[in-house]
Amino acid sequence: MDTFFEQFPIVFQALNVGFLQTLKLFAVTLLGALPLGLIISFGSMSKFKPLSAVVRVFVWIIRGTPLMLQLLIIYFFPGLVFNNPIWGGGEDGRFIASAVAFILNYACYFSEIYRGGIQGVPIGQQEAGQVLGLSKSQIFFKITLLQMIKRIVPPMSNEIITLVKDTSLARIIALQEVIWAGQAFMKGSQGISGAIWPLFFTGVYYLIFSGILSLLFSYVEKKLSYFKA
Repeated sequence: MDTFFEQFPIVFQALNVGFLQTLKLFAVTLLGALPLGLIISFGSMSKFKPLSAVVRVFVWIIRGTPLMLQLLIIYFFPGLVFNNPIWGGGEDGRFIASAVAFILNYACYFSEIYRGGIQGVPIGQQEAGQVLGLSKSQIFFKITLLQMIKRIVPPMSNEIITLVKDTSLARIIALQEVIWAGQAFMKGSQGISGAIWPLFFTGVYYLIFSGILSLLFSYVEKKLSYFKA
């Protein structure tokens, strides 16, 4: 027991550092994937058939292959195939490669949610906007967007909470996120080895973060409940 109390401050500090990396990857992924997903959804719904076909094939490939595989390819492919390790070997390079993989992956998932939300708005409401003399952009922002947001909050919240847990996959390219930090004490880190209990504490970080997000999304859904689509 004395050993536990001696080790806890060291472990707690290391887990905090790892969790900050997890939070950073989570935030960067959302900042990139949310707008990119909307752009991809427009491409998949484009009336220009070659564009929509290319976009849909891209989305199919990304959604149909494991994120872990995409991480490995994005990080190692430039160096192994073109002999140009563009990401470098440091933590910053691994983070950038992880962010690129996560943004592309989640943008494709978000694009399908956006597409479903947009196409779920009755066409009659858009036609009514045209009768009122609204432009296409006005119809989208004043009619379609508001109803789309109401429709996509539940599936989008599920994807975002999944993202919290998926950040742990970045350890496959040695990004030092929170699980990497916890597992390091099994192998030997800062004078501690053979300790598995830090891994259980990493689960607490995920539970708390996911719980906060669940409460936040529940609040957002209640605020949007006045709007009946």
